[in-house]
Amino acid sequence: MTTRSLFLCLIVTLVGFATRAADLDLGAMVQPVPMEAKFADTNYFIWCGAPTKGADGKYHLFYSRWPVSKGFAPGWALWSEIAYAVADKPLGPYKHVNVALPPRGQGFWDGTTTHNSNILAKDGKFYLFYMGNTGDGKSYPMHRNHQRIGVAVADKPEGPWMRFDKPIVDVSDDKAAFDSLVVTNPGATERPDGGILLIYKAVEFVAGKEMGGKVRYGAAMADKPEGPYVKKQGHIFEAEGDGGKTWMLAEDPFIWFSKKYGNRYYAVARDVVGKFTGSSGGIALFQSDDGLRWSAAAKPKVLENRFKWADGTPSNSNVERPALLFDGETPVALFGATDGYKKNGRISCNVQIPLNVQIQP
Repeated sequence: MTTRSLFLCLIVTLVGFATRAADLDLGAMVQPVPMEAKFADTNYFIWCGAPTKGADGKYHLFYSRWPVSKGFAPGWALWSEIAYAVADKPLGPYKHVNVALPPRGQGFWDGTTTHNSNILAKDGKFYLFYMGNTGDGKSYPMHRNHQRIGVAVADKPEGPWMRFDKPIVDVSDDKAAFDSLVVTNPGATERPDGGILLIYKAVEFVAGKEMGGKVRYGAAMADKPEGPYVKKQGHIFEAEGDGGKTWMLAEDPFIWFSKKYGNRYYAVARDVVGKFTGSSGGIALFQSDDGLRWSAAAKPKVLENRFKWADGTPSNSNVERPALLFDGETPVALFGATDGYKKNGRISCNVQIPLNVQIQP
């Protein structure tokens, strides 16, 4: 073999190694969960959970809560508020500090409910993306169908938060559009050019059906977190061969851009019917080069529909509303909401799943 051939062979080998090294395998990083690594309150259902590490070295968590007395559903749609907690370590314990986004009252688009927190730190400020709605305080369909997406801004995690009079993403006027009834569940990240990519959940309007039709995901972009946002064409998180038949394929995406793993966008989302991981209710990993065209990652399975506690026992239910806590470019913990649906009295909480053995409880 000539020197040139050896050189070319070496280049091909190194390129192949770099490609493999760039593949992110979150599933391989998942560790059993310490029994105390959960944030719970016996008086409230706790859902969602948006963590971030502050410049102060502390860990900040924004979460949804509503009184247990209101029931899990329709309680979330009528009574949820986004609250704030803080901890000294990634896995807690987290302690409640205040209510970040309380109800604003009639006349506001987010007058009664705030939910689905997603936090982004950028240029010395904090941007809290969220769902808000308003209604009569009685009708679940009314509140559910008035879900819209907004953002609040603060100089520090504890607030105060400045909110806006209008949503940053609203439903489309075209009744045939996939987002003509509801827009909710925002997931935002900073693009390499400094702009913002926002992924959102949507429900289509269907005449004669109060709750609408299929649930799908779309994307919008803006030059800055406050907007204005421009919606992009097409759906994302679609399953090959499904043909748009399934009511909902993925839910609750958390997105980020990673220079460390392939210089691309990633998302973790609930695999509703198991199309991507083979586990209905599990957590799947997706990837995208441009934030608009997404596919299941090379190693898509992050979690099965149950996780393991440190004592070896399985969880009572699956994880929803996944979100990652980063230390620089490295994901160190997977946060998620769990439990709460069953009728035997269990109350939902946020769980913190370690992603490597160096994380101490």
